[in-house]
Amino acid sequence: MQISKSEKKILLLGGLVLVLFMSASVSPTIRALYNEREGDIERVRLDIERERRLIDNTASWRERRVEAEAVASDLESQIFSGDTIPIIEANIQRALSQHARNSQITVSSTRLAERLEAQGWLLISQEMSFRTLDDGNTIRFLQLLEESSPRLWVREFSLNRSRNQYSGSITVVGFARNLDDETQRTEINS
Repeated sequence: MQISKSEKKILLLGGLVLVLFMSASVSPTIRALYNEREGDIERVRLDIERERRLIDNTASWRERRVEAEAVASDLESQIFSGDTIPIIEANIQRALSQHARNSQITVSSTRLAERLEAQGWLLISQEMSFRTLDDGNTIRFLQLLEESSPRLWVREFSLNRSRNQYSGSITVVGFARNLDDETQRTEINS
């Protein structure tokens, strides 16, 4: 069977229409698949970059954590503890008297401790009168207070000289957690 020239043109034209139809219907599907694949590749690239940043920042966050734990430990060592508030007050008075003795300062009198409670903390204030023969003893006394652990903070200080003796007074404060708040928190968590 012989195909005429006009039949060949019709078949060729039909094939061309078929190719155009196929390309028109298949091309968007191929383009959508290509675009979806490009989007997936971009998301994977972003995920990889985020993971790299997290890995790079891990060391930095570890260092920050160690620093924060050291600061927390240092702050914890600066506060007084005890089972009751009177015991904490006695601990502060004992520490103050011990630093005075270590500095060769004679304690003349001490007042009852005063306390202020706020936001889960106790601020305990202790006043003491003292005397010494050497003004250098007061310097050693203040240095011991500054280096004390738990920390005693000097709120007021006065020193007077009369003849061959120095007399003065000092008010220090120490901090402690409010035992009532801790007891309430423990009871709530139980």
